[in-house]
Amino acid sequence: MIDSPRPGRTVERSIQRYEGATAHRVDDAIVVEEPLEIRLAAGGATQTLAVTMHTPGNDFELAAGFLHNEGIVRAIDDIVEIAYCVDPAIELEQRYNIVTVTLRAPELPDMTRFERHFTMNSACGVCGRASLEALRDAGLKPIVDDLRIAIEAIYGLPDNMREAQRVFETTGGLHAAALFNADGELLVAREDVGRHNAVDKLCGWALTNRRIPLSSHILCVSGRASYEILQKAAVARIPVVCSVSAPSSLAIDVASEFNITLVGFVRGTKANVYCGAERIGKGDRSS
Repeated sequence: MIDSPRPGRTVERSIQRYEGATAHRVDDAIVVEEPLEIRLAAGGATQTLAVTMHTPGNDFELAAGFLHNEGIVRAIDDIVEIAYCVDPAIELEQRYNIVTVTLRAPELPDMTRFERHFTMNSACGVCGRASLEALRDAGLKPIVDDLRIAIEAIYGLPDNMREAQRVFETTGGLHAAALFNADGELLVAREDVGRHNAVDKLCGWALTNRRIPLSSHILCVSGRASYEILQKAAVARIPVVCSVSAPSSLAIDVASEFNITLVGFVRGTKANVYCGAERIGKGDRSS
């Protein structure tokens, strides 16, 4: 049984704040960044899969979403249990930093293809990701649907997501990802110091609630839309991805390859549609 204190999402730090030429000491809320080690267990063996810097909270969703988006599990029934570490050899204060996912499979998967994940950067995701060919080799296919989204619904996504960012309001230091239905209604939002972690938490929520694949849904992310965000959307079968900032060139390539509508710079009543413009229309309703 774990009896160490669970780390919070924020901590108080004394800082010196300037207002004009005047300085004074204040306590400031700072977002917590901690390592999370994701371990796999199967057939009596346990092995580390990845270590990511993350913000504590929704850790089991993060682990489940990561496993799904990497193709290790396809449904929640592939997982027997997700638990924090109870290894007596681990110091108490570290036990909430280790999550073990027990698989229903008789043995661990081949771990060599996951070596790139041993340390992941919370700022920009995993560097040196596999190319588009690797995604095709994994069996991903373009998303085919007749979904239509009103541009007015797109315009409202960032504000609705921002209202759900409880920790951001106190720290200003977290990214967010939010899942909406085709009418732009917020379903769930998650925060993390890393954009890709926030998306994994959303996908983990969907997996554990048996809502994968996420067809007819919209993903909205704070900051830019990177390759890894679009890769995770492709695996989860999310047809529309929106961001408040710019997409990268490789993100556009992924969106084009897998028929994902990619919308960037969603600010006020302006937006850029980089791919999949046929799903977006003025006053259209979702099909």
